[in-house]
Amino acid sequence: MRETIIVAGSLAQRPQIGGHTWVFLQYLLGFRRLGYDVLFVDRLEPEMCVNGDGEPAALGSSVNLSYLAEVMERFELGERWSLLYDGGREVVGRTRADVVDAARRSTLLLNVMGFLEDEEILAAAPVRAFLDIDPGFGQIWKALGLHDLFRGHDRFLTVGGRIGSADCEVPTVGLEWIPIKPPVELNEWPAHSDRGSRFTSVASWRGAFGPLEYEGRTLGLRVHEFRRFFELPGRTPVDHEVALDIHEAETDDLSALRSHGWELADPRRVAGDPWSYRDYVQRSAAELMVAKNMYVETRSGWFSDRSACYLASGRPVLAQDTGLAGLVPLGEGLLAFSTLEEAAAGVEEICGAYERHSRAARAIAEEHFAAERILPSLLERLGVR
Repeated sequence: MRETIIVAGSLAQRPQIGGHTWVFLQYLLGFRRLGYDVLFVDRLEPEMCVNGDGEPAALGSSVNLSYLAEVMERFELGERWSLLYDGGREVVGRTRADVVDAARRSTLLLNVMGFLEDEEILAAAPVRAFLDIDPGFGQIWKALGLHDLFRGHDRFLTVGGRIGSADCEVPTVGLEWIPIKPPVELNEWPAHSDRGSRFTSVASWRGAFGPLEYEGRTLGLRVHEFRRFFELPGRTPVDHEVALDIHEAETDDLSALRSHGWELADPRRVAGDPWSYRDYVQRSAAELMVAKNMYVETRSGWFSDRSACYLASGRPVLAQDTGLAGLVPLGEGLLAFSTLEEAAAGVEEICGAYERHSRAARAIAEEHFAAERILPSLLERLGVR
């Protein structure tokens, strides 16, 4: 019997967000390719259920359930998922008893951002690892006594590559953090030779969490950084487009984006499932990645799972610096910027030697982000088989 790894996350809670879906798929498909049985565990509450128009719906007619089921089926994970509904009172997919038994026999339960809160399932797993993909928020909540995301886990992983370092201002809150780069299942993300015409990205303007006051500073969101780079399209020779999740009430910012030459795409239309998201990334020339203010100000070393997908596709990445030096190779294929002038220079550099940067991008993905490299190393660092 093959060993089992459980990945817990939130596909049903956040349907039709292709990039978010890939976060979990990279681990599920990567561990499966390594020879593990995998099981995805999701949870959903009645008030979260909506139909295709965003109106309240019963579970059976919800887009939440249909999206989860379709993604699992099309990636040949049709027997490898379980949805805990209404506090676990109803279960779709693998039964609750199956999930508890799988947890008991598992090599690892990987709980992304603590989405799985079921104490019985967590307690059954020999190794319960919290995976932090939004570094800074959970740690500061705990430091301020607001909320403890990490309770019930015994190992702690983060894509904040500098957490625990002297130059990183994210508090460790007494936990030992293991840095991990976001893995990419390269067989699902082949390099593309066709050169796109514009720099793109897929992003949320504000996201699920609000700014935080910590040690006399306000640590904010992507909106607070993006405003610093409104003028970039006028300073570069290429088009800039972002599939931006921004509320229509943000009228001043929308006006400023458009007046400065940013092209805005509807993220649900161009990246509303894993396949359209992948196509959008691979049709791009490169990514311009603007980070959340939290990541920049704390020098967390955060690196985007989305940017890893661009690199794998042979698409160069121009990434806002979160303390990346020494964590990833910079200069060819992946460039960092802090100022508007540096961002403009980075665009010029990529455009001026595109083929070289494209080849380097794929090489970086193969060497530093391939799931076949990241995941075995992760298991070794966790001390599991």
